[in-house]
Amino acid sequence: MDNGASDTWAPFISLEGGEGAGKSTQQRMLVRRVRGLGLKVLGTREPGATALGAAVRDVLTIPGQDHPRERAELFLYLADRAQHVHQVIAPALSGGQVVVCDRFGDSSEVYQGRARGLGAEWVRTLNRWACGQVWPGLTVLLDLEPGLGLKRVRERQFQLGLATDRMENEGLEFHQQVRQGFLDQAAAEPERIKVVDASQPPEDVAAAIWAIAEPVLKEWKKLAA
Repeated sequence: MDNGASDTWAPFISLEGGEGAGKSTQQRMLVRRVRGLGLKVLGTREPGATALGAAVRDVLTIPGQDHPRERAELFLYLADRAQHVHQVIAPALSGGQVVVCDRFGDSSEVYQGRARGLGAEWVRTLNRWACGQVWPGLTVLLDLEPGLGLKRVRERQFQLGLATDRMENEGLEFHQQVRQGFLDQAAAEPERIKVVDASQPPEDVAAAIWAIAEPVLKEWKKLAA
C-alpha cells in the first residue's frame, strides 16, 4: 500500500468520523487484530500524542470564552500534526510498524475546511505542507447520524463524570456539516476512504473494518517477510 512516503514503509491507517462514532474503541480493537497477525503496530491519536500535542489538546478541547478562532484552531491542529508526524508516525512507519491513528488530516479538512468554512482544498494544502510525504494509505470513515453520536457522547461523559468538550458542544447543524463533509471526501477518494456504518454493535463495526484492512495488512506481511 502506498503511504505517499515510501513503498518500503509500513501501512498507515487512519480512522475518521464525527463525535461518538467509536473511533477510539475501534482503534484499540484494530490494533489488537493487527498484532494478532504477527505485525508490529502502533496505535496513536490526534491531537495529543506528543508532549506538544497534549498541550495543544488542552487548548483545543477545554470549553471557555477565550477559545481559538477558526484560523487559530486550524494552526493548532497543524502544529500538533507536524510534531506527531515527525516524532511518532514517520519513525514508526519507516521502522516497519503499522500505524493506526484515531483521526488525522481528513479531520482538519472537514472540521475546519468545510464546517468552519476555511476551505477544504486550502486546508489540504496546509496539511501536506505540515505532513510532508506522510499520509494514510487507507482511511476508514465511521459514519454515524450526528444526533445518535452526540447522544452517545453525553451518555459516555455522564458515566465517566466528565463534561463534554468544546467540539462536542457545537450545535447539531455543525455536526451535520461535519458528517456531510466526511461523506463528500469519501465520494471523492473512494480508493483510500472506505465507509463503515458505525450505528452497528462495536463487534460488527470491528468486523467490517477488518474486512477492509486485513488484505492490505496481509500484503504488507508478505512484502516485509
